[in-house]
Amino acid sequence: MSTARTRIGLHGATGRMGLRLVQLVAQDPRVELVAAVDREGNPKLGEDAGIAAGIGPLGVPVQTLGELGPDSRPDVFIDFSHPSGTPEIAAFCRRDRIALVVGTTGLEPEHHRALEAASTAIPVLAAPNMSRAVNLLMKLVAEAAAALGTEADVEIVERHHRLKKDAPSGTALRLAEIVMASSGAGPMVHGREGQVGERPRGEIGMHAVRAGDCPGDHTVLFAVGGDSLELTHRALNRDGFVRGAIDAAVFLAGKPPGSYAMADVLDSPR
Repeated sequence: MSTARTRIGLHGATGRMGLRLVQLVAQDPRVELVAAVDREGNPKLGEDAGIAAGIGPLGVPVQTLGELGPDSRPDVFIDFSHPSGTPEIAAFCRRDRIALVVGTTGLEPEHHRALEAASTAIPVLAAPNMSRAVNLLMKLVAEAAAALGTEADVEIVERHHRLKKDAPSGTALRLAEIVMASSGAGPMVHGREGQVGERPRGEIGMHAVRAGDCPGDHTVLFAVGGDSLELTHRALNRDGFVRGAIDAAVFLAGKPPGSYAMADVLDSPR
């Protein structure tokens, strides 16, 4: 017996992540693209999303949220846009009872409040990194931090392409939060310069590198007397993030209202 495909809408459809989502959604038999949304004034408005992504026509034009008709109503919206657009897509999805997956980074407290408000009416999954492998890294970091406690000196190094606007990355900040919650370590310091003195017990060093076209590397170093442990995830391209977002959308479709996490996706059968 065939299973209906999950209807996907993309918010930020012509960005780097959005265009790759168009390509991989078209290849995934579990899902179908029914809406491609971008901001007012975008030069690709009106263009077929498949043509914009270089894969040929899909019959889905790039539109604004206000232009979407009933035939373009998705089961789930995937948002890879800009933090300024988060409240709008959250309110839109809440009003129309559409599940929402948010992979946009650089969210501020007011954006998280908008997502929390939406989660009272719809299922919402917001994560700084959609990669299954990165979320496994987070589990391993939690285990290591709990086992080593504040005995370990912890340093987090992240590297991204030169066009990334926020620093440190949302993933790096989440890794630091996990270390602090699992070990009681803290505070976090952003780089070091000058005569900073001896390293305090429990301090977490955070370092952001911006260079070239690197899609994203994250390393968490735990150093204790005599040895050290490094846990690293290295993205070779954006496909891990994109496939994880599609997995999250398939997982979220039909779920009851509430806040979900990539850990829920990781633990679910594929």
